[in-house]
Amino acid sequence: MNWTFLLLAILFETVGTTAMKMSLGFTRLGPSVVMGVCYILCFTLLTLALKQLDVSLAYAIWSGVGTALITIIGIWWFNESVSTLKVLSIVLIILGVIGLHISSSGDEAQPKTSQAQSSLTTINLDKKNRWN
Repeated sequence: MNWTFLLLAILFETVGTTAMKMSLGFTRLGPSVVMGVCYILCFTLLTLALKQLDVSLAYAIWSGVGTALITIIGIWWFNESVSTLKVLSIVLIILGVIGLHISSSGDEAQPKTSQAQSSLTTINLDKKNRWN
């Protein structure tokens, strides 16, 4: 389910960013509302995905795929310029995402919360003891 949350977060981020462009600096109400709703959903879903996925993996995929999709939408929908370097960059982003996914496929996608909380507790205890 965590990958589904991540993919949906990417979808809503892409729609939200497209709506941001269409809002013309918040001068059009419809796209502005769509943008706000999509970003709320996007970050909610990304937060849910991060409960199980490593932040380094999830954020890299979220930002990389989102960037690639927005670049493609910009070229097709908004008639932005296309160049060999843009196309090559999108291909490299996609290859990077595939590489990240492959590199993490052997890892158990277990929450690292207990480790992080344990580290924070240790840090807090060290700070308390330092003042005594």
